[in-house]
Amino acid sequence: MIYLYGLYFLLSFSALIALTIMILKIGVMLGACPINGPSARSAAITIATGFLAIGAGGVCLLAALIAVIPQEDPVALLIALGLASLALGLGFTQAVATMRDVIAQITKAMDKAAVRSAARASLEHEADPAV
Repeated sequence: MIYLYGLYFLLSFSALIALTIMILKIGVMLGACPINGPSARSAAITIATGFLAIGAGGVCLLAALIAVIPQEDPVALLIALGLASLALGLGFTQAVATMRDVIAQITKAMDKAAVRSAARASLEHEADPAV
């Protein structure tokens, strides 16, 4: 039974770490933008940290499935690994969608600020009688 737990934790935490690194790499790529870069990097770190914490909790909870089957059956390991992969994949999808939404909100806010700045400059130009 111990080797099933060891194998389960090795494989599931490897998947968790790999997906967390992917989230951080996506954040690094989004961080290359000169406008949204700092916000994208901080959002990626926050989202990756949350994903890692929730994913680790889920992996530990799913380890209980191995104990449900009394004999040392590899089917328990496969069921637990399958559910862990499914849950981590869904969490990764949600994390990337959240990052996309954060970047979209930042871009929308910057666009609004740029429009306000342009309107303000236009009003100042119209109000200046020397021009």
